[in-house]
Amino acid sequence: MKFTRKANANWKGTGMEGTGTISSQSTTLNNAQLSFKTRFAEGVGTNPEELIAAAHSGCFTMQLSFLLNEEGFVADDLSTEATVTFEDGSITLIHLELKGKVPSITAEKFTEIATKAKEICPISKLLKTEITLGVNLI
Repeated sequence: MKFTRKANANWKGTGMEGTGTISSQSTTLNNAQLSFKTRFAEGVGTNPEELIAAAHSGCFTMQLSFLLNEEGFVADDLSTEATVTFEDGSITLIHLELKGKVPSITAEKFTEIATKAKEICPISKLLKTEITLGVNLI
């Protein structure tokens, strides 16, 4: 399977005082606000690190669902929070915190499958940083 997806960013002005927008092909993001404040402080809008966290948590959780299905399990609920750490101009860590409710699976098997999902998720493979995983079967 091969496909492409697009997004567009626009910026006007200086790095600190300027403003920008981000839009996605699906229009889920449609001129979402981007600024110094949304990236480095607490402003209304989004930022690249938050978008990476959203992409990684979504990709990992979907990959985990496929792997669970391959092993004969169907999740009642999977929830992943991705925390991206930005430090000295680099993303130094992404921590995935998983909570899952999967009937008839052991905690050991769930952790095994989740670890594999972390390793083979396309976004994990793309990122060149440390990725950690916490697993909680509920």
